Amino acid sequence: MTSFRERNPFTIGVVGTVALAAVLTATFQYEELPIVGSGTTYRAEFGEAAGLQRDDEVRIAGMKVGEVTDVALAEDHVVVSFRVKDAWLGDRTSAEIKLKTLLGRKFLALRPHGQSTQDPNVPIPRERTVTPYDVTEAFSGLADTVGAIDTDQLAESFRVLSDTFAGAPEHVRTALDGLSALSTTIASRDAELAELLANTRAVSATLAGSSDEFERLIDDGNLLLAELDHRRESISALLTGTRRLAEQLSGLVADNRERLEPALRQLDTVTDVLRRQHANLQQGLRLAGPYFRQLNNAAGNGRWVDNYLCRLVREDREECTPPRGGTP
Repeated sequence: MTSFRERNPFTIGVVGTVALAAVLTATFQYEELPIVGSGTTYRAEFGEAAGLQRDDEVRIAGMKVGEVTDVALAEDHVVVSFRVKDAWLGDRTSAEIKLKTLLGRKFLALRPHGQSTQDPNVPIPRERTVTPYDVTEAFSGLADTVGAIDTDQLAESFRVLSDTFAGAPEHVRTALDGLSALSTTIASRDAELAELLANTRAVSATLAGSSDEFERLIDDGNLLLAELDHRRESISALLTGTRRLAEQLSGLVADNRERLEPALRQLDTVTDVLRRQHANLQQGLRLAGPYFRQLNNAAGNGRWVDNYLCRLVREDREECTPPRGGTP
């Protein structure tokens, strides 16, 4: 077997270069490979591109199923190539370019229809495709058109037209005078209109530069709505459990009403007796205090009981002096 050093360096270099080129090609075009790549590529014909670009989303019923791979001009129309994965397209499928964000991002919406499968080699015709009306482009065109108008020349033209029809009937002259006044007003406001249109362009440019921030804001709003929907389900389950608990408690009270009602009635009677005897109970507790204090003093020496008997030995004593803390 020939060793590596004994092989032809030129042949090794050529083989290595070809292998490296193949690896690089497969890396950058892996989506086009029949095994590694995914999805099927279709085409659709549109009257205009309407701002659709490569890598824009392809959706069916609001779900992303692929992306746009190419937007190319073909004579008087545009051919949009797009890749779809894990989605069925019928031979009557329609396509529409829709607005994704307020800043002009677009996406391709598909509506699968038909009895058989759409042939990838046959493009969707223009009869089944729709392009949107771009308001941003319309305002940009209006700004360019208004900015190109020579307002002074327009006012002079209206004046000449008014002088020409000076001998016309009264209603014609009135209409022409109104047109002349309108042209004068437009001419006098030329600077303000130009400034307004310039500010409009600046606002459009600012919004276009903040497209990524708006997209993140919309994505965060979707997350917030999803979390609120999740919390709504939790709150709904909590309210359902509370309602069931209330039903169980109502049933428990209803089942034990016959037992609870006599007990509550007797408790009410006892409460009424205690309320009527409140003064007597208070007087009894007041008198019982000194008695229990003397009893505690007499029996507080262990197993002995202290007592005092007055005039037991000498009867001629004038008075009896009880021991300290005792009673006479």
